[in-house]
Order: sequence, then C-alpha cells, then structure tokens
Amino acid sequence: MKRALKFLLCIALYGVCAVAYSAETRVIAEKLNFPWSVAELPEGGYLVTERGGKLVHVAENGTKQAVTLSIPDLYAEAQAGLFEVLLSPDFSRSRALVISYSCGTKHANNTCVIRGKLSLQQPYSVIETQNIFTALPKKDGAAHYGARMTWLGDGTLLVALGDGFVYREQAQLLDSHLGKIVRITRSGATPEDNPYTHTKAPQIFSYGHRNVQGLIYDKDRDAIWQHEHGPRGGDELNRIEKGANYGWPIATYGIDYTGAKVSPFVDLPGVKAPLYQWTPSLAPAGLALYEGDLLVAHLAGKRLQRFQMTAGKWELEGDYLQGLNQRLRAVYVGPSGRILVLTDSKEGQLLEVIFE
Repeated sequence: MKRALKFLLCIALYGVCAVAYSAETRVIAEKLNFPWSVAELPEGGYLVTERGGKLVHVAENGTKQAVTLSIPDLYAEAQAGLFEVLLSPDFSRSRALVISYSCGTKHANNTCVIRGKLSLQQPYSVIETQNIFTALPKKDGAAHYGARMTWLGDGTLLVALGDGFVYREQAQLLDSHLGKIVRITRSGATPEDNPYTHTKAPQIFSYGHRNVQGLIYDKDRDAIWQHEHGPRGGDELNRIEKGANYGWPIATYGIDYTGAKVSPFVDLPGVKAPLYQWTPSLAPAGLALYEGDLLVAHLAGKRLQRFQMTAGKWELEGDYLQGLNQRLRAVYVGPSGRILVLTDSKEGQLLEVIFE
C-alpha cells in the first residue's frame, strides 16, 4: 500500500515517472549453522532448520533453543541435510508440520518427507513422526535434492525433487522421482487425479526439473510459482501445471560447467518455456509472495529480487540487500506479513526485511 501511494503521488505531481525503493534489515538471530528454512509460529517465534540436522526455535528477542527431533536416517554432507520445515494449514489447531531432508547413506540416498506434531509447551519437541514420502531411486552423491514444499488449496502437498546432478537424464523419465515435483496427501497417499498414476512413480505432478529451490502456491491467482537452478546460466522462473514437462535437460538456456552445451535447444514442442530466466546464473534460493509480488532470494547473486506482475507477465521491479554481500538461502513471508530472510553461512542470520 505504501509503495502504491508513493507511485500515485509521483504521478499526480510529475506525470509518468519512476520511483526508487529501498529496504532495511533488522537482525533477529545470529550464529545459525547454514540455516535452510524458517516458519513463523502463531504463538510467536520461529522454527529454523540448520542443514547439518538441527531444528531450532528462535524467540523474537533472538534467543535460540534446540527443538528435539529424531531422524535416524538423516544423511548430512555437502548439499545433503535437513531442509524445509512447513507448518500445516491447520497448524494452530493440529500442531502438524512436515519436514524434508536427505535420507539414507552416501552411496544410497534421496529426499524424504516426514510429518509430525510440534509440542504445545517449551522446550519444543517434534512428536509422532512418520515418513510420508521417499524419493526413488536411491542415488550416489550429495547434490541436487530440491526439497522445497508448498500446500495447495485442496490440502495436498507439493514436494520438489532435484535431479541428483549426475542423474539428470532421469528428469525426463516417468518411472523415477528425480527431477520432478510430486503431489501427495497429508498422509503420503497418491491423489487419484495425479497425471501419471499409471506409472511406477504415480506421485509425479510435473517433470523436467533440475534443482527446484523455490516453490509456492498463490491462492489469489490459483497458480503455482517455482524457480530452479540451471547449470552455468539458465536459472528459471516457471508456472507449474499438472502433467507438464519443463525441459531439463533436453531444453535449457544454461551450459555445462565445462562450457559444453547441455542441449542445442532452449525450447522444444511440448516443453514449457520459463516465464523468466537468469543468465548468468544468480542461483535463486527461496520464493515468497508479498503484496501480490514475488520475492526471490539468491545465493550466488547475493541479493533479494522483487517481481511485479504487469500485463500478465512477471517483471523485475528491483534488486535489494546487495549491500549485505551475503548469500541468501531463503525468503519467507508468514501469517504476520513480515518478510524474513536467512543468510547462508556457518554463522547465518535470520533477518527481517522492511521495504520503504
């Protein structure tokens, strides 16, 4: 609203003109060990995952306390570890949440999701945990897990899955979860209206993804927005549609890390083209909706970007937080409407962002 008023005042006084915007940050908590995701609790404070395997409760005054969480099959190394914590839509009543993480061993691992409940009283613990999804096949190595999640309006859950890096061709195979976005119920069952229930991987909702690091449902537009990493260039912003193919690795704007072409095609018939692509790569990580705009945090790009929809297309409105010179792992807008950002380091920070 404040931004809109500034723009209207500018028009009234000077005619058509541009308005520059800025953002301030406030440190809520520090010394978080490679924080990966954050969720705002209705009773106050935040849950923050640390990639190494800890779930932390952060009070508004910055005090941190470990949350008891038992994940015996957690595999944490390199990009592998504890990923997203996502509260259920009815959390205030049920205390239910879901957590994504890498499960297995160095030579046989993939992305898993558990559901559980957060205790009512502090010190918090996650209780009644059970696995609701395990991505298959198990793979070697510790790269490209995806692991971002979002609830759809019908109460089903989308889980993004990476291509496993060296297994990229499987992103086009419908008998593998690698390089897919899957849709499951709260209990982990496969919805009957999924598009590929006739395959060996019936949970698949869309395919042809590389490493999804942003995923959110926009209930006002009834749309699913997503972004994913390309290799050298070709990071993508997409609108996800049921059953659609997003091209990796048969169509991409990126090239391999060696400089070789991944594919001669940037687009192909039957492949959904990105709504926006970043070349050179900024490594988007985290996606949030704020006042109808999209907020995108970036790792390599060390910035927060804001996109506005104009004439049905997402257009970059501006770059923010570059003065921090910090890799940004996640951006989150909770029920309070506050913008939260996590910095990516062994002494990471939880920041509140205020647009001016």
